[in-house]
Amino acid sequence: MSRYHEIKFRTVTSFQRRIGNPVTTRLPNQTLLETTGRKSGLPRRTPIGGSRIGREFWLVSEYGEKSQYVRNIQAHPQVRVRIKGQWHTGTAHLLPEDDARARLKTLPRLNSAGVRAVGTNLLTVRVDLTH
Repeated sequence: MSRYHEIKFRTVTSFQRRIGNPVTTRLPNQTLLETTGRKSGLPRRTPIGGSRIGREFWLVSEYGEKSQYVRNIQAHPQVRVRIKGQWHTGTAHLLPEDDARARLKTLPRLNSAGVRAVGTNLLTVRVDLTH
């Protein structure tokens, strides 16, 4: 990762961790991804953008395998997604072969614009919903 991308990553993730995520996780209609902490075993909730298509939920991670929730998925793929206030269980799949930039064009515009603007290593994630 270039020095520019490393500084951008640290700045954005620091803001998200300290300000953005604590505020947005409290919003009743914010979509959330709940993973299991790979070290702690505790539930970890992350505000996300994406879209449900049938029994699948699609999203794109800004930082790929550097994202904490992606690392948690690698260790424990069983997740929950809160969509419009309702929790759904599922299994997350990382799809590095998927064209993440093309995928963003199929997802909500505002979130996709933000992911494109700050992301440095885009990675598509599909959650197969079971409930």
